[in-house]
Amino acid sequence: MRKQPPFTISHRLIWISSISLGILTSIPKIVDHNFILAEGIADFVVTTCFALLIWYYNIYSIPAYTKKTGSKNVISPQLFKGLGVGLALMFVLSSIQYYILSHLNFGPKMLMYEVRGILINLTFYMFIHLLYQTYLNQQVVRELERSMSANLAAQYELLKQQVNPHFLFNSLNTLKYMVESHDNQSTEFIIKLADFYRFTLGSLKLNLLPLKEELEIMESYVYLLKARFEEGLIVSLHLTPEIYGTFIPPFTLQLLVENCIKHNIVSLEKPLHIEIYREDDYLVTRNNLQPRKIPEPSTGLGLENINQRYLHLSDREIRIIANTDTFTIKIPIIYEHHNN
Repeated sequence: MRKQPPFTISHRLIWISSISLGILTSIPKIVDHNFILAEGIADFVVTTCFALLIWYYNIYSIPAYTKKTGSKNVISPQLFKGLGVGLALMFVLSSIQYYILSHLNFGPKMLMYEVRGILINLTFYMFIHLLYQTYLNQQVVRELERSMSANLAAQYELLKQQVNPHFLFNSLNTLKYMVESHDNQSTEFIIKLADFYRFTLGSLKLNLLPLKEELEIMESYVYLLKARFEEGLIVSLHLTPEIYGTFIPPFTLQLLVENCIKHNIVSLEKPLHIEIYREDDYLVTRNNLQPRKIPEPSTGLGLENINQRYLHLSDREIRIIANTDTFTIKIPIIYEHHNN
């Protein structure tokens, strides 16, 4: 998940609104025929300072409370805490004003300021709460759009790799050679090729399919590859039946095997060994490392495609471990079915 932009409100808006409130609350004193300039200024300063402080208090406290508790209710302990902070803050500001202008009648003035503070506090709280909930909803929508976009891109890349023209071209060339040489396996090769593309077309709209079906697809795929590479390619499965009921994104194993072949030498002199086995909650593909000097043509997005699909389906990433002798990829086992 990408880092979300922080929740902010324009400082210009905060200052302009606070100063405007200070001016508005001072107007009754200004139009009073007994207007005293010092009192008007003090009233303006108290209200403006209170508004500024309440603005910033709510801007930081409301998101912090929501993140901590997950509560989105308007009426919450945070509201009453904010009102308490506001009352205390207004008491302090009013007291400062009282000591500066000690001739004022403290009692009525204090009550007026506290009522004014509650109204300002409630207004700002409601406004910021609504704004923050809108912000959270927008972040959810944006994250969903990013996730959908990444998934669509991964699916598009998957389609391009599934109907790989190089693979089809090589398969047809192999078939042509087998037919011309009267190879007894040519009929079986045609059946496996048909099975593979039938599986491909039948699985295009699925997010997940049972591992058992994925293994059947891979069996046909590996058979076609072995017709080309013969004993230069050795694929070993070490899986027990209880894992067959788990789920996997379609063609994941095919892409992993294809990735091994693209980047490694595959020959009778230097066979490529690919092992597939379970390790804890991961399905592991491991091959001996014998890099090609010039890798086969590739978009370079095969593993990224798989990773994006696992992030989309399970919020877990694949693990890649490379050392001098082997290359290992661990994909999370998915136990629940999520197809739409």
